Amino acid sequence: MTKKSLFLVAALAVFSLPVASAKSYDIALDGPTMVGNTQLPAGEYTLKLKGSNAIFTNEANDKSVTAPVKIENVDKKYDETAVETVQKGNIAHVTDIKLGGSKMKLEFN
Repeated sequence: MTKKSLFLVAALAVFSLPVASAKSYDIALDGPTMVGNTQLPAGEYTLKLKGSNAIFTNEANDKSVTAPVKIENVDKKYDETAVETVQKGNIAHVTDIKLGGSKMKLEFN
């Protein structure tokens, strides 16, 4: 391997670190659930944060939904990811999500 090739491989490895370290969280919704102004069907989702938005990707069909979120930092890390909801009529509405392994709580309107 030449020095140029070695440098290129090292540079690619360094620049791919932020992408590889983007944290995601797995959540499950038992029934239709409102997140912000969007209704999500029951299923398994991957949750990622991008700025002040939460991106929910349905694992069954790869469709994504983005919802605005207020991020609150707390003093102690959460042991596991937990979705808090309130029932309004026949649909659950997400009020907040505590992110396991972090000190972040996501609050939804």
